[in-house]
Amino acid sequence: MTSVKLGFALGGLVVLAGCSSPPPPRVSQTVVYAADLQGGARSCTVPQDLTLTADAPTTAQMVVGNDGGWCGLMVALPGPHPYRLGLITARPQRGRVYIHTVGDATRISYTPDAGFVGEDAFAVRLMPDSRVVQVAVKVEPGPAAVATPAPTPAPAPATPARSTTRRRS
Repeated sequence: MTSVKLGFALGGLVVLAGCSSPPPPRVSQTVVYAADLQGGARSCTVPQDLTLTADAPTTAQMVVGNDGGWCGLMVALPGPHPYRLGLITARPQRGRVYIHTVGDATRISYTPDAGFVGEDAFAVRLMPDSRVVQVAVKVEPGPAAVATPAPTPAPAPATPARSTTRRRS
Protein backbone atom coordinates (compact mmCIF):
# COMPACT_ATOMS: atom_id res chain seq x y z
CA MET A 1 0.00 0.00 0.00
CA THR A 2 2.87 2.36 0.76
CA SER A 3 4.39 1.76 -2.64
CA VAL A 4 1.08 2.68 -4.29
CA LYS A 5 0.96 5.95 -2.34
CA LEU A 6 4.59 6.70 -3.18
CA GLY A 7 4.01 5.94 -6.88
CA PHE A 8 0.93 8.18 -6.94
CA ALA A 9 2.84 11.01 -5.28
CA LEU A 10 5.78 10.72 -7.71
CA GLY A 11 3.42 10.53 -10.68
CA GLY A 12 1.67 13.70 -9.52
CA LEU A 13 5.02 15.51 -9.33
CA VAL A 14 5.93 14.43 -12.85
CA VAL A 15 2.57 15.72 -14.15
CA LEU A 16 3.02 19.04 -12.34
CA ALA A 17 6.59 19.40 -13.61
CA GLY A 18 5.31 18.98 -17.16
CA CYS A 19 2.86 21.86 -16.66
CA SER A 20 5.52 24.38 -15.78
CA SER A 21 7.07 26.33 -18.61
CA PRO A 22 9.85 28.90 -18.66
CA PRO A 23 8.71 32.51 -18.33
CA PRO A 24 8.28 34.38 -21.61
CA PRO A 25 11.25 36.50 -22.70
CA ARG A 26 11.17 40.11 -21.54
CA VAL A 27 10.57 42.71 -24.21
CA SER A 28 12.22 46.07 -23.71
CA GLN A 29 9.68 48.88 -23.88
CA THR A 30 10.15 52.58 -23.37
CA VAL A 31 7.86 53.67 -20.59
CA VAL A 32 7.00 57.36 -20.50
CA TYR A 33 4.45 58.55 -17.97
CA ALA A 34 2.25 61.60 -18.42
CA ALA A 35 4.11 63.20 -15.52
CA ASP A 36 7.28 63.04 -17.65
CA LEU A 37 5.67 65.32 -20.22
CA GLN A 38 4.08 67.91 -17.92
CA GLY A 39 5.58 71.35 -18.06
CA GLY A 40 6.88 71.07 -21.61
CA ALA A 41 7.01 74.21 -23.75
CA ARG A 42 4.28 74.51 -26.38
CA SER A 43 6.94 75.15 -29.01
CA CYS A 44 10.05 72.93 -28.92
CA THR A 45 12.13 71.78 -31.88
CA VAL A 46 15.02 69.32 -31.36
CA PRO A 47 16.66 66.57 -33.44
CA GLN A 48 14.79 63.28 -33.05
CA ASP A 49 17.58 60.86 -34.03
CA LEU A 50 20.65 62.32 -32.36
CA THR A 51 23.63 59.93 -32.43
CA LEU A 52 26.44 60.79 -30.02
CA THR A 53 29.98 60.04 -31.15
CA ALA A 54 32.99 59.23 -29.00
CA ASP A 55 35.51 61.01 -31.25
CA ALA A 56 34.22 64.57 -31.04
CA PRO A 57 31.43 66.49 -29.33
CA THR A 58 28.05 66.12 -30.98
CA THR A 59 26.28 69.39 -31.73
CA ALA A 60 22.54 69.89 -31.58
CA GLN A 61 20.20 72.79 -32.28
CA MET A 62 17.23 73.52 -30.03
CA VAL A 63 14.48 76.09 -30.69
CA VAL A 64 12.09 76.80 -27.82
CA GLY A 65 9.25 79.24 -27.30
CA ASN A 66 9.60 81.00 -23.95
CA ASP A 67 6.29 80.23 -22.28
CA GLY A 68 7.78 79.00 -19.00
CA GLY A 69 8.08 75.36 -20.14
CA TRP A 70 11.10 73.14 -20.83
CA CYS A 71 12.40 71.77 -24.12
CA GLY A 72 14.06 68.34 -24.00
CA LEU A 73 16.64 66.49 -26.05
CA MET A 74 16.49 62.67 -25.75
CA VAL A 75 19.67 60.55 -25.90
CA ALA A 76 20.32 56.90 -25.08
CA LEU A 77 22.98 54.21 -24.99
CA PRO A 78 22.53 51.25 -27.37
CA GLY A 79 19.92 48.86 -26.15
CA PRO A 80 18.34 51.44 -25.48
CA HIS A 81 19.50 52.33 -21.98
CA PRO A 82 19.71 55.67 -20.23
CA TYR A 83 23.06 57.20 -19.39
CA ARG A 84 24.03 56.85 -15.73
CA LEU A 85 25.19 60.40 -15.22
CA GLY A 86 25.22 63.75 -16.97
CA LEU A 87 27.64 66.54 -16.09
CA ILE A 88 27.03 70.09 -17.25
CA THR A 89 30.43 71.21 -18.56
CA ALA A 90 29.27 74.59 -19.94
CA ARG A 91 26.34 76.27 -18.22
CA PRO A 92 23.74 78.29 -20.11
CA GLN A 93 23.80 82.03 -19.44
CA ARG A 94 20.03 82.62 -19.63
CA GLY A 95 18.37 79.35 -18.57
CA ARG A 96 18.54 76.14 -16.56
CA VAL A 97 19.50 72.59 -17.60
CA TYR A 98 18.12 69.44 -15.97
CA ILE A 99 19.37 65.92 -16.85
CA HIS A 100 17.29 62.89 -15.90
CA THR A 101 16.08 59.46 -16.96
CA VAL A 102 12.78 59.10 -18.81
CA GLY A 103 12.00 55.49 -19.68
CA ASP A 104 14.94 53.94 -21.54
CA ALA A 105 16.53 57.29 -22.43
CA THR A 106 18.11 60.33 -20.83
CA ARG A 107 16.43 63.69 -21.31
CA ILE A 108 18.48 66.89 -21.29
CA SER A 109 15.91 69.62 -20.58
CA TYR A 110 16.47 73.35 -20.99
CA THR A 111 14.18 76.01 -19.48
CA PRO A 112 14.87 79.63 -20.50
CA ASP A 113 14.76 82.44 -17.93
CA ALA A 114 11.42 84.24 -17.79
CA GLY A 115 11.10 86.87 -20.49
CA PHE A 116 14.38 85.95 -22.23
CA VAL A 117 14.46 85.94 -26.03
CA GLY A 118 17.72 85.32 -27.88
CA GLU A 119 20.49 82.74 -28.09
CA ASP A 120 22.00 80.56 -25.39
CA ALA A 121 24.22 77.47 -25.29
CA PHE A 122 25.35 74.70 -22.96
CA ALA A 123 27.31 71.44 -23.03
CA VAL A 124 26.80 68.12 -21.23
CA ARG A 125 29.19 65.17 -20.74
CA LEU A 126 27.32 61.85 -20.43
CA MET A 127 28.70 58.88 -18.52
CA PRO A 128 29.75 56.04 -18.64
CA ASP A 129 31.49 56.65 -21.97
CA SER A 130 32.18 60.43 -21.72
CA ARG A 131 30.26 61.44 -24.82
CA VAL A 132 29.70 65.19 -25.11
CA VAL A 133 26.73 67.01 -26.57
CA GLN A 134 26.93 70.76 -27.24
CA VAL A 135 23.54 72.43 -27.57
CA ALA A 136 22.93 75.78 -29.28
CA VAL A 137 19.58 77.18 -28.14
CA LYS A 138 17.41 79.76 -29.88
CA VAL A 139 14.74 81.13 -27.54
CA GLU A 140 11.76 82.70 -29.27
CA PRO A 141 8.95 84.70 -27.69
CA GLY A 142 6.29 82.49 -26.18
CA PRO A 143 2.71 82.56 -27.39
CA ALA A 144 1.10 85.92 -26.74
CA ALA A 145 -1.13 85.94 -23.74
CA VAL A 146 -4.75 86.17 -24.72
CA ALA A 147 -6.23 89.24 -23.10
CA THR A 148 -9.27 88.37 -21.07
CA PRO A 149 -11.87 91.10 -20.98
CA ALA A 150 -12.72 92.42 -17.56
CA PRO A 151 -15.95 90.93 -16.25
CA THR A 152 -19.02 93.12 -16.75
CA PRO A 153 -20.42 94.14 -13.39
CA ALA A 154 -23.83 92.77 -12.61
CA PRO A 155 -26.63 95.33 -12.74
CA ALA A 156 -27.70 96.69 -9.38
CA PRO A 157 -31.00 95.30 -8.14
CA ALA A 158 -33.95 97.61 -8.72
CA THR A 159 -35.08 99.43 -5.58
CA PRO A 160 -38.39 101.19 -5.19
CA ALA A 161 -38.10 104.99 -5.49
CA ARG A 162 -38.60 106.90 -2.25
CA SER A 163 -40.81 109.85 -2.11
CA THR A 164 -39.23 113.00 -0.79
CA THR A 165 -42.51 114.76 -0.15
CA ARG A 166 -43.80 114.81 3.38
CA ARG A 167 -47.39 114.63 4.28
CA ARG A 168 -48.91 117.15 6.55
CA SER A 169 -51.28 116.09 9.10
